[in-house]
This record gives sequence, structure tokens and C-alpha cells, in this order.
Amino acid sequence: MPDSPGDEATLLLHGARLADGRTVDVRIGGPRIEAVGTAGSLTTRGNRLDLRGWLLLPAPAEAHAHADTALTGAAGGPESHHPDDVRRRATEAALLQLSHGATALRAHVRVGGVHGLGSLEAVLDARGALRGLADLRVVAVPRLLTGAAGADGLAALRDAVEMGADVVGGCPDLDPDPAGHTEAVLDIAAAHGRPVDLHTDGDDPARLARLAAMTGGLRPGVCLGPCAGLSRLPEDEAARTADRLAAAAVTVVCLPQGGCSGARLRGTPPVRLLRAAGVRVAAGSGALRDASSPVGRGDPLEAAYLLASQQGLAPHDAYEAVSGAARAALGLPEVRIEAGFPAELLAVRGDQLAGALSLAYSRIVVHRGRVVARTSAVREYCDSGASEALDLPRQGRTDSGPGGGP
Repeated sequence: MPDSPGDEATLLLHGARLADGRTVDVRIGGPRIEAVGTAGSLTTRGNRLDLRGWLLLPAPAEAHAHADTALTGAAGGPESHHPDDVRRRATEAALLQLSHGATALRAHVRVGGVHGLGSLEAVLDARGALRGLADLRVVAVPRLLTGAAGADGLAALRDAVEMGADVVGGCPDLDPDPAGHTEAVLDIAAAHGRPVDLHTDGDDPARLARLAAMTGGLRPGVCLGPCAGLSRLPEDEAARTADRLAAAAVTVVCLPQGGCSGARLRGTPPVRLLRAAGVRVAAGSGALRDASSPVGRGDPLEAAYLLASQQGLAPHDAYEAVSGAARAALGLPEVRIEAGFPAELLAVRGDQLAGALSLAYSRIVVHRGRVVARTSAVREYCDSGASEALDLPRQGRTDSGPGGGP
């Protein structure tokens, strides 16, 4: 039986290095991986991409972005809420994160108050425009939901879900009644079968324990983040809180690259302690060049690098936080580089994961079996005496990703 189906939509990735050290061919048909074999063992009548010198990984996902405020930090004036501006920024930010490898994104959008539903409608339009390039999941986030002042937010949140918001969000820390706020979010989510994503700084263990108790067992699942305040608690108190979060089966989404708008505290919770307690920990980028953070790359590999360098995670575990755990937090199917799994892949120049997390500029991104983004980088040395003394190539061009190579 021939090993190629002869489908022109087939894509063969030849000679890729996997994180476990194997060098393989990967054949993709449509949105799924058809076959994985030793290098040179597979053929195709479709497209062929030579990945010798590249490391092939499951694609990361962006677990916590802010689509409506992204790229507003350099505006030099008040943030524009005009739908055209929000749509443009949201699309540009998603494409930037896609170029880094994130083929799926969860984007938080403010609703109610001065924002109304205009920003949400604009981001939903961006979601449609990005279809086929990346999966954009939209979280509707009100500020207040309780009392007379929360009536507008409550109505806006209900309307947002009816308009097509994928996730019900909330900010219990900003509401005078955090428990009432959370209960309102959970009620709307349960009524519409939506997942929940709550912003919380996590510096009050009693409040976190109550959130965990309220959300425990809800299906679809619950994400809490960024929980930066957990790092300020004594270790025994943080450990007890981690046990409660694990028992509630919530996912903690941390932001190693910084914070986000509305968060009082910045930093990363004690990731190793949370993982040891059995809490699923995912990582996102949070603010992306907005008023709360004028800088930011929106790069999942940078988030993984920070988890490894500052939190002491092994490279594999750090990358899992932005790939497997992030995809699970978004309710997406698992990706393995095995036959039958979704063809959501990232190739980076180099041969080891630790190197890729350290410096990986050249990337090839595959979404639903298609190459949807490429980023190339070169390193160039000047023609000088220094290059001769160091025996460096004159005007030599090499890939600036890990491991070098032309």
C-alpha cells in the first residue's frame, strides 16, 4: 500500500527534529497529522517543506490577551474606542502573536459602561477576519455586576453572550461584592454553557478559597488569573490555597511577562508550588503595549523562558504551560506530533527546546494543516579587522535562532 494518499492538500514536513531528539518526517492531510515516520520514510504528492535544522513543537496558544487595549500605549492621547480602531488593533495584535506561534488566542474585551458593546462587536469582527489563520476566543469582561451600579454591566454581559462571546469573564476584585459578582458570572455561564475566566490578583487567600469553592465542578472549566498576589503569601498559606484551587479543578493563568489592565499587583504566582499541588498552570502574555504596559512582545516562548529562568521550571514544563496547558485552558484538543492529532505546529530554528526558549527568532507556524506564518531572521557581521581576528565570515549571514546554521 503506498504511503502517500496523493492529495494535493497534503503537506510533508521533512527531517524535523522533535523535542525528544528524534528526526522525523510528518505528513499532514487537512487539519490533522496523517503519519509520522523516520526521516526520509514518507512521501507526498502535495507540498514538501524541508525542516532539517528545525525543531518541531506543538503550537503554543495565547491564554490571556487583551484585544481591545492592545497597541494603544504609543497613541499619545486617550485610547480610541472607535470600532474601526479596535478592530484594526485586535487584528494586528493577533497576527503578531500568530507570527510567534500562537495559533489560538483567548482575548479579553471590556463590556458595559463607556465601552458598551462596541469594542466587543469590533473584536468579534476581527475573529471572523482571522478565521483560517488563527482561532480567536473572545471573553466578555464587565467591571461591576452587583447593586444599582452593576445593572448596566449585568445587562451588557448577557447581551455580549447573545452576540457571540465565547467566554464569560469578570473582575470580582473590582466589585464591592466579589461573591455576588462571581455568582452572577457563574449563573450566566451556566445558563449558556460557556466557560468562565475571572481576573483576580489572588492576594487574599480567603477570597481565593471562596472563589474556588464557588467555581469548583463547573463545566466547562474555570480559569483564574493572574493570581500574582499568591507570591506574597507565606509558603504554608500559599500551599493551603493551592490545595483548594486544585480541589476545585480550576486553571491558574499566570502572566510572566507582566500584568494587565485592572490588576493591582504584578508578578508571577509560585508556579512550582501550584503545580506540585496539582493545579493546572497556563501562561499568557497579558498587556501588549497598552497604558498598563508600554512594552510587550506577546510571545509565548518568552513567557516560557521566564517560567524557566525565574520560576525554575524545566524547559519542557515551561513550554507545556504555553502549549498543552494553555490549549486545555481554552478548551482545545490536545496536540501531539503523532498520527491523528491536530496539525497545530510550530517549527523553530535549532535542535533543542532550551535553545528555542532562549533565542528563537526564525519560526514557521502551521494552523489546521497549512503554513500560515513565517518569520525569518539573519545575523550579519561587519567587514572589519575584528571579524578577521575572530575568523568570522565577512558579511556572513546565519540564522539568528538557536544553534545557528545557514
